[in-house]
Amino acid sequence: MKQRLQKQFPKNFFWGGALAASQVEGAATADGKGLTTADALPHGVFGKVEIPPQGDYLKKIAVDFYHRYPEDLSLFAEMKLKMLRISISWARIFPNGDDETPNEKGLAFYDDLIETLRRKGIEVMVTLEHFEFPLHLVTHYGGWKNPKLIDLYMRFVKLLFKRYQGKVKYWLTFNEINVTLEAPFNGVGINRSLDQIDQTEMYQAIHHQLVASALAVKAGHEIDSNFMIGNMVAYSPYYPLTPKPEDVLEAIQENRKTFFFTDVQARGTYPAYMQRYFKDNGINLKITKAEQQLLQENTVDFISFSYYMSYCASANKEGLEKIRGNVISAVANPYLKKSDWGWQIDPVGLRIALNTLYDRYQKPLFIVENGIGANDDLLEVAGQKTVQDDYRIAYHKAHLQQAWEAIQDGVDLRGYTAWTPLDIVSNGVAEMKKRYGFIYVDRNNDGTGTLKRYKKKSFYWYRDVIESNGSALFAEDQSAN
Repeated sequence: MKQRLQKQFPKNFFWGGALAASQVEGAATADGKGLTTADALPHGVFGKVEIPPQGDYLKKIAVDFYHRYPEDLSLFAEMKLKMLRISISWARIFPNGDDETPNEKGLAFYDDLIETLRRKGIEVMVTLEHFEFPLHLVTHYGGWKNPKLIDLYMRFVKLLFKRYQGKVKYWLTFNEINVTLEAPFNGVGINRSLDQIDQTEMYQAIHHQLVASALAVKAGHEIDSNFMIGNMVAYSPYYPLTPKPEDVLEAIQENRKTFFFTDVQARGTYPAYMQRYFKDNGINLKITKAEQQLLQENTVDFISFSYYMSYCASANKEGLEKIRGNVISAVANPYLKKSDWGWQIDPVGLRIALNTLYDRYQKPLFIVENGIGANDDLLEVAGQKTVQDDYRIAYHKAHLQQAWEAIQDGVDLRGYTAWTPLDIVSNGVAEMKKRYGFIYVDRNNDGTGTLKRYKKKSFYWYRDVIESNGSALFAEDQSAN
């Protein structure tokens, strides 16, 4: 009988993990760091904005990665990670955002972090702005609605490009840039509720970020032609709830809310459907010919995205069950199960997302966030503290199997950085209880705990997947042949 070939991922596939500075580092004002927009959301994206934040809040210490990163990086190396996606806190380098000179203590932290990762053979991917920027830029400039932030961002970006040239190859300009449409303070620093924000003001702020992203691509390629600079969106494909044409059209409209950002950054122009949207809604943006040319000539090298779930779209939403994801609320899919936090689980949706993005853009892709937030119980097994998180293993396994299928479909998928290697403070609800990691961090919602790290069952599972270059995902199938 003919033996089937072993299922594996491409030879140089980047198996990894992803972190965000504001959710892991802590040390909120240590060594000269300034407060950020993330600090001003002490209760998460859905909580009240506090300027300045009062008292203690979980992100103030987070999981103390700032002081404990050597231990954490050793654990990541033991897990065999090939890539770690990190973000560099703008306020740790330029505390106010408009400082003339950088904070050398902040740079020293990232110098050693990156150098240690390189010594351990772990490729670094850097997110330049991950849902945080200096709070001073909100209180004194009004956030990204002010075009001055473009120049200030570029001062920060160029410094990093030059400093880490030859050490960091992969860069992301903004994290989940499309989330501003649902969480404007989190994204662009506009401190008003959605129903109080003028649409022209919001889209002008978004335009400034898109210009800044293109300028970063331009500057990066001028500094080092080997740089790979990508964008990053939160991508949850919308399915029509029924075959009713109105539902299909609604799904197209919902998907375009994400495609707008990828279209501009990967194709270089504002798409026609957005031109109509602006016209129909009285949105008048200031976009110069020079900016149009900049966007056209400086498109991203690859597209990266987070994937947690899919949604449904219906032209008639009355009486339909709604679900709330990371930030977005949408119509529930009656065919899918939910996580502890009500997020619907759809592994096949990841294959759909990958195929959709690759068909649309024909650019390399990275899955830079994917994971499940769950209640974990720390237990003692054979004298060792651990978490028996079979549910997390099942989640990642199912999604990675679908990623493999997408590669067989012809998708150029370069890497998968799981969210996350270790437990963090969640961005949406600012809790420790909602755990994503392969490593348990002993910290609770009330701030108590030792901060000790413990390997979960999923730690060893992911290590085996990486060591086998993905074939362990199909061990049962292959043993049957």
